[in-house]
Formats: sequence, structure tokens, C-alpha cells
Amino acid sequence: MKYIFEIEMKPGYPAERYAEAWLEASRIIQQADGARGTYLHRNLNVPNKLLAIAHWDSKAQRDAGETLKDPRVKSIIDSQARFVTINLVGEYDEPDWSVLPGG
Repeated sequence: MKYIFEIEMKPGYPAERYAEAWLEASRIIQQADGARGTYLHRNLNVPNKLLAIAHWDSKAQRDAGETLKDPRVKSIIDSQARFVTINLVGEYDEPDWSVLPGG
């Protein structure tokens, strides 16, 4: 499943600073059962907006990882809270439909 959220930097706060914290927290989170990687994308038209996509084997494993959150992750997230606004886009299952190149 995919856990997707959008991050908007407050004025004067560079996306690179948020990305440093995001990388640190993500490295810890990726140790959880079912974690399958995270990606942070910059909006091409609005550089102070980022899109984060976390891949998990299942929603149950993602939820379990959230309830067992390492206190270091909470500390990292809390350190960024005043500089960014985070909005959950949604939780998505693996695709029911896909078209790949060459086929």
C-alpha cells in the first residue's frame, strides 16, 4: 500500500532542511516490518511543496509501525512542525490497473 502526504514549507524555510529531517526519520521507520521504502518529490510548479510516498506491504503493518513509533521519529517530526504544514493525501492500495512501457 501507499501512504501519501503533501508537505508545504512555511515562507523562508528551505525544502532541503525538511528533506534532511525526513531522511533521518525515514531511515528509522524503514526498519519496521513491512516498510518498503519512501520517496520525497518536489512539486515542479511550487518548489515549496513536496509529496512524500511511503510504500508498505500492508495497511496493517503501516498502522502497527505508527503505534510502535520510535521516540526519535517523534522528536524529528516535532522539530519540523513549526516550519511545515503536512496534509494527508490518502492511503492507497496497490494498483488494480496499470499500463507499462512496451506492453
